[in-house]
Amino acid sequence: MIHIPKAEYSRRRKALMAQMEPNSIAILPAAAVAIRNRDVEHVYRQDSDFQYLSGFPEPQAVIVLIPGREHGEYVLFCRERNPERELWDGLRAGQEGAIRDYGADDAFPITDIDDILPGLIEGRDRVYSAMGSNPEFDRHLMDWINVIRSKAHLGAQPPNEFVALDHLLHDMRLYKSAAEVKVMREAARISAQAHIRAMQASRPGLHEFSLEAELDYEFRKGGAKMPAYGSIVAAGRNSCILHYQQNDAVLKDGDLVLIDAGCEIDCYASDITRTWPVNGKFSPEQKAIYELVLASQEAAFAQIAPNKHWNQAHEATVQVITAGLVQLGLLEGDVDQLIASEAYKTFYMHRAGHWLGMDVHDVGEYRVGGEWRVLEVGMALTVEPGIYISPDNQQVAKKWRGIGVRIEDDVVVTKQGCEILTGGVPKSVAEIEALMAAARTQAS
Repeated sequence: MIHIPKAEYSRRRKALMAQMEPNSIAILPAAAVAIRNRDVEHVYRQDSDFQYLSGFPEPQAVIVLIPGREHGEYVLFCRERNPERELWDGLRAGQEGAIRDYGADDAFPITDIDDILPGLIEGRDRVYSAMGSNPEFDRHLMDWINVIRSKAHLGAQPPNEFVALDHLLHDMRLYKSAAEVKVMREAARISAQAHIRAMQASRPGLHEFSLEAELDYEFRKGGAKMPAYGSIVAAGRNSCILHYQQNDAVLKDGDLVLIDAGCEIDCYASDITRTWPVNGKFSPEQKAIYELVLASQEAAFAQIAPNKHWNQAHEATVQVITAGLVQLGLLEGDVDQLIASEAYKTFYMHRAGHWLGMDVHDVGEYRVGGEWRVLEVGMALTVEPGIYISPDNQQVAKKWRGIGVRIEDDVVVTKQGCEILTGGVPKSVAEIEALMAAARTQAS
């Protein structure tokens, strides 16, 4: 299985510390264990920022970075080894493992943090933390600061500046290294296989969850611990609900099914949407809408390159979709005026994409200084135009109603333009119909 190499985590910590003010300290907690119900826990998933800096997979841990500290700049507080608990819950790294396997310069038991951390903070001018994202941890941090303040009359120096760590860290996360792109390619490859499997299994009479099961099987078989987000399997009129989650309706002959699903590998997400006919054959109306969405996506790819700005890809999709809807008679009027009045939003109400990385809707500013961000090499994003014709839209002919189409791929900006990471899933009408016809022939 492809992973981020250990040397990369070290490089990231050094890069972050190089941006921190002199005589400062950064403090970041691991994700808490989430309770599903009563005493049942959700599968543990590390906080993305914590993972980005450490690769450390356990809860009840705190990263402390102290640039220039004589005894080592990277301190990790984590759980101690405990044979009895490990019998129930699995092995722990402990302090030795934190140093040996995860690159910490120093490691202490998490139970000793109240005694040790105030001493590490004391005398530092500035504290960087994930302020606001973890209120409980913010309270702990204030308690530690107050311990120092209470000793000010003895000469202790509390910090006088508190700064959100997000700004520095999230800007770093926006630029993907070669190792990150490699992991994202692997997540994309597995997800592509899952979409193909769902296409091959698709037939009238199954339920949406039947196709979700095919996705899950392929994710796990490929080595992914979990989906990157709740899979959307939306057939018929459900394809017009953007974040549909029920996944329990019957697949009907003549309907489309829209699947938006991707797995994550080593905490890196993929995010793919494909739309296809349940019975393997597009109707003329379905084909017309599908090919319009596909043409708009191609237009967007052409606008993704260094020095182009974030919004150019979206603008390209709006242009193609609006002109196409006029041609099909679903909108009437001058294309530029329809764009200016946002008339297209009845059918295309979302943006063409989002940043992608450790979070499926990844961190990073979309605007800088009030202007759309300029794309640079290593930025990763989705390209996902769509057209959704509400089943209740009385303004259009009945034959169009209930058709929802979205096509989504993941790309990374390269020197030449962009690399499509998710190209492994058929996308043209002819390719999809051929794949599904072959699967039906094999089944019979």
